[in-house]
Amino acid sequence: MSTLKDIKVGHSAKVTKINGEGALRRRIMDMGITKGVEIYVRKVAPLGDPMELNLRGYELSLRKEDADRIEVEPVQGRR
Repeated sequence: MSTLKDIKVGHSAKVTKINGEGALRRRIMDMGITKGVEIYVRKVAPLGDPMELNLRGYELSLRKEDADRIEVEPVQGRR
């Protein structure tokens, strides 16, 4: 299974599972990243971290360490 960290700029993915426990998992879910939501990878910072994402009508910056905990399946086409 691939993670959000593996999705390339300009592509979308659908969340299938959030790994982690307790406060970390809750923080990710509080940002709007829940099972079934579609996430578009808008860009990645010049040094590779963080990633800028579009989801639920807003932009979100997420560290790659956190993105590696989010399992996704690629979505065909661009947003």
